[in-house]
Amino acid sequence: MSDVDVPTRIREICLSLPEAAEKPFGGHTAPSFRVRDKLFVMTSEDGLSMMFKAGPGVQEALVAENPEVFFVPKYVGGKGWVGARLDVDHDWDEIAELIEDSYRLIAPKRLAKLLDNP
Repeated sequence: MSDVDVPTRIREICLSLPEAAEKPFGGHTAPSFRVRDKLFVMTSEDGLSMMFKAGPGVQEALVAENPEVFFVPKYVGGKGWVGARLDVDHDWDEIAELIEDSYRLIAPKRLAKLLDNP
């Protein structure tokens, strides 16, 4: 793995999105990111994975294309969420794009449109 501080990188990507906030969920202490109190990225307690929402067909495509990195997470996988292992090297442009897509699926349309006109 490279010398990238993975949690910091994820935090920077998530918090660059309009009205995004870091707030843990349930009794967890791992970083999770929300827009208007709705989760769009969750990280695991052990820091080895993150989960994000994906559009129809994306979960299957990512897992089939790169099963060493992407997986169907417990509990939320059935709702279209995708897991990404964080203990492997990443294409951070791809990760940023996937996080932004998750945000767009969760955020109110008005906020999501702000990403189209930076």
